[in-house]
Amino acid sequence: MQYQISGKQIDIGEALQTHVKDELGAVVEKYAQRPTDAQIVFSKNAHEYVCEAVVHLSTGLSAQAKSRATEIYAAFDECANKMEKQLRRYKRRLKDHHKERPNPVEVLGGASYILAAEEGGDGSEPESLQPMIIAEMETQIPTISVGEAVMQMELADAPVLVFRNEKTNGVNVVYRRDDGNIGWIDPRNSA
Repeated sequence: MQYQISGKQIDIGEALQTHVKDELGAVVEKYAQRPTDAQIVFSKNAHEYVCEAVVHLSTGLSAQAKSRATEIYAAFDECANKMEKQLRRYKRRLKDHHKERPNPVEVLGGASYILAAEEGGDGSEPESLQPMIIAEMETQIPTISVGEAVMQMELADAPVLVFRNEKTNGVNVVYRRDDGNIGWIDPRNSA
């Protein structure tokens, strides 16, 4: 597995990198068959250290965890524990997913935009009806089943996931509702 360990405006020592590789490698190997790479980013927010980790699996799924602590090692250990809990929860489904799908998940490229928030928010009419785009990024849209989409959303700890439904070949959305349940949007083509 390839590791990309970095710090945002903090120096990451060799001892911490070795600790991350050993601990995270053990967790991922225990629950996931073929991890491809892991990205771990450390940052500091006031007096707390923040650790964010994303592990990509060869099946196309990825797991994500984030934690904070007053010490950098404690922040990573808590992050690794969260990652282990997620992977343990989905261990059987990850293994079943691996058996059913010998080839990696097919992904399509897509554009992801971040729009500027309205200033003031007083409800007045905007000067232009065109939103100001402050960031444009490439994103990937996987071709997976609805169950796999829900699992991917949970593993990534994301509020929403856009995917191509492998049964209907249409673009679908799963999201976490305010009541804690999962919502699924499946627009039907009326052509």
